[in-house]
Amino acid sequence: MLDFVKKAPQSRRVLVFGSAMHVWNDLFVALMVPLLPLIKEDLELSFTEVGLLKSVFTGATAILQIPTGLLAETTGEFWLLVLGNVWVGLGLVGMALSSSFAVLLALSFLGGLGGGAQHPLASSMVSRAYDHGGRSTAVGTVNFAGDIGKMIAPLMAIAVAIPFGWRAALWVTGVVSLAFMLVTVMARRNIDIGRPAQEVSTAATPGGGSVQMGGFIILSGVGFLDSATRGAALAFLPFVMAAKDMTTVQVTVMLFFLFTGGALGKFVVGWLGDRFDAVSLIWATKGMTALLLILALTAPPLGMVPLMIILGVGLNGTSSALYATVADFVPPHRRARLYGVFYTTNEAGTMLAPILYGLVADFYSLSTAMVVMGLATGAILPASLALRTHLSHAKSAERSWS
Repeated sequence: MLDFVKKAPQSRRVLVFGSAMHVWNDLFVALMVPLLPLIKEDLELSFTEVGLLKSVFTGATAILQIPTGLLAETTGEFWLLVLGNVWVGLGLVGMALSSSFAVLLALSFLGGLGGGAQHPLASSMVSRAYDHGGRSTAVGTVNFAGDIGKMIAPLMAIAVAIPFGWRAALWVTGVVSLAFMLVTVMARRNIDIGRPAQEVSTAATPGGGSVQMGGFIILSGVGFLDSATRGAALAFLPFVMAAKDMTTVQVTVMLFFLFTGGALGKFVVGWLGDRFDAVSLIWATKGMTALLLILALTAPPLGMVPLMIILGVGLNGTSSALYATVADFVPPHRRARLYGVFYTTNEAGTMLAPILYGLVADFYSLSTAMVVMGLATGAILPASLALRTHLSHAKSAERSWS
């Protein structure tokens, strides 16, 4: 591995590093999804408590995204990315040792804080490495790598959690991640590209080399809605499948297909982002998602296999278009902090949605919650149309940055 890193071009080394960090980060977060039914049964939780646990763990990652983005402009991204994953790995070990729901909830919050480094810093680092071509594909590749972690999560549940319990799955994942981070540190000199270069002058460029704030705000709003759908769907789809009398193993396998489709969607949409505009990709992926979330209620167990794969493409593919588009509105020397703002907005949706839909499921029904989720996802389509004008202006300004 170390020999491969030394021989690869600089941009590819950065891409491999950012992708590897994303695999671990998303494995940490996604592992909670197949474990939720086991935790619910073991600790006798309500749907609202399930949603709260999912929200607290993933929502905690939003808290330090802006501070780490600001810090990275001075220190560079490498150490912050590694230390963030070490933090979450230790958090998983602590969660595995928790004695009650209250303790588990508190430790999930503390452990989740370390995840704040991953998304803004990996996206910033990779977007800078590929500013002269192929940026959307590169950012999409990093985004895709996270879904490799999501695909591993249900396999971990089958191999460890089902025979040995949910605590064992958290403990094993945490310990192995710490060993991997140690190996990564050994390759630092071949990966680290240092701090972002500062703009010498902003007056010489159209738009002043500044953030195109109007487009960035609209993009962040679309990202909020997209993340809300993804966070809620991942929390409650296992229970939709359980209501069809599917076993724990069958549900876990279906989640593997869902994450496989998600990985495919992230990579393909990232590649398409260098060829088509972001708004068209948002309409294609989120329109499909809105429909399939509702169809999941009536699909027979066998029909859930293709549905999960296609739903995964729509559920996760949009994010690659959104993440790459951030760089269209933000010059290189401000990307770490603005990616932090963008991902924080996204995580707010991820954090709030499972709680809100959990309340709907408890007060009405799980089916009602899924229908509302599908309708809310459809609201992304008209909201995204406001991006078109801002993107045309941003593209002309961006050419001056490079």
